[in-house]
Amino acid sequence: MFEPVKAGLGGFMQDFYLGLVPTTRPLTEFTARGFAQCVAWAPGRMVDKAEDMLGAWMKNDSAQAPTRPPKLPVILVGVANDYTPIAGNMGTQIADAIDVQLPGDDKCRFFQMRMVAGEVRAQVAIFAHDEPTAKSLAAQFLLFLSSPSRRGFDAVFPYAGVDNAFPVQIEAPDNPAMSIETGTKNLKVLAIDLTLICSIPLFSAPGEGEANDGKGIPGTADPAGFPLVADVDITAREVES
Repeated sequence: MFEPVKAGLGGFMQDFYLGLVPTTRPLTEFTARGFAQCVAWAPGRMVDKAEDMLGAWMKNDSAQAPTRPPKLPVILVGVANDYTPIAGNMGTQIADAIDVQLPGDDKCRFFQMRMVAGEVRAQVAIFAHDEPTAKSLAAQFLLFLSSPSRRGFDAVFPYAGVDNAFPVQIEAPDNPAMSIETGTKNLKVLAIDLTLICSIPLFSAPGEGEANDGKGIPGTADPAGFPLVADVDITAREVES
């Protein structure tokens, strides 16, 4: 259920990469290398295992291109396994299902929805051979975050043939670029902690054998909606001819 959040974070990182200004020679190569060879997912939020993260990426990079040595700099992005629910001004949890109609649904069906609102911790780890390159990447990423229009992204949750976009807000502490000691010469690591404040919709529709509106097929990606209740005029009387 959180995969759309990770996908949205990936798109956010790609937007950052496309706007990078190369201020060092390694960054010139970095910006020309391509996003897929520069930014990768790490297995969880693991700065305490920074060298393991880097080693796994370099091993994979070498397997894909065995004729050249793995290159730095590289950015690894990890998402923590824990989760914290939130409420109040930061988000709204909807524990009891409500009736909803999805904008863009041509069949105008009614479904039910509950809402999970919570915090997911993430981390951006920058690996470089030299300090100027690592600092430049960190500074430019924090500059990217500082723009009011870039303090979040949309997570898209497909349901019943409709892409439902829910905003994810990004929060970072005041001084987030932490230097991580690895004990390895010529390796600079800077880690930036992020908090993703997200809303996750949980949609539901009538199951097989349950009453529905007949506008879809229960149990499929094109489900039927819940039946509408018609208004009844209790003052109506039969007219005698």
